[in-house]
Amino acid sequence: MNMLEVFVSSLEEFQPDLVVLSGLHMMDGQSKELQRKRLLEVVTSISDIPTGVPIHLELASMTNLELMRSIVHQQVFPVVTSLGLNEQELLFLSQAASGPHSSLSSWSGVPDVGMVSDILFWILKEHGRSQNRASDLTRIHFHTLVYHILATVDGHWANQLAAVAAGARVAGTQACATETIDASRVSLRAPWEFSTSHLEAGSRITVNPSKPVVEWHREGISFYFTPVLVCKDPVRTVGLGDAISAEGLFYSEVHPQ
Repeated sequence: MNMLEVFVSSLEEFQPDLVVLSGLHMMDGQSKELQRKRLLEVVTSISDIPTGVPIHLELASMTNLELMRSIVHQQVFPVVTSLGLNEQELLFLSQAASGPHSSLSSWSGVPDVGMVSDILFWILKEHGRSQNRASDLTRIHFHTLVYHILATVDGHWANQLAAVAAGARVAGTQACATETIDASRVSLRAPWEFSTSHLEAGSRITVNPSKPVVEWHREGISFYFTPVLVCKDPVRTVGLGDAISAEGLFYSEVHPQ
């Protein structure tokens, strides 16, 4: 998927391969009326994007539960194709919309893979595309410090093993400010054994170091897990989430519907 950052005065002036939407967190602290107005403007702007162009929404840290509920329920989620977020944003989203593990106040250490998987599954099942729901959401790229997960609705995306691996690679190189992975400057801290769910009888998975990207499936949704080579002394972390999602999208193949 080719991506280019460019400024245009009108969406009629270009035919993008992908549109990335971010900055919704900047509505935090505004009045409910202003938030509602801005969200409506966002949805209206999205409706101007040519049909068939994937839209990726990169979430950022929020403190306003009502704003997150509006993003989930008031027509923002259904009109985006892909979603990128970290562990704080994932848990806050679940708390705002009464999703799985929403009673958890915060993560204790490394986010539990099974719990993360449960929330990702719930988002795509409750708010993603299905035969009975007019939603475009079919992909979520979750990134935390020590591992990443890509979750996709089957039949809409390809090459996701490479995409999740690419996102993990750029996390190591950008944080260390190196062109390639420097083995002396990174470490592996991901769990090497985990359950894929805590709400149902999930599989117990042991990661193979020679084939670290793991794949599993659950009711029409595919999950792709990879450990991250974590930079021991990071020098560049601003915009890291955006870089991870962008690299994953670059390696992704979307199936036209």
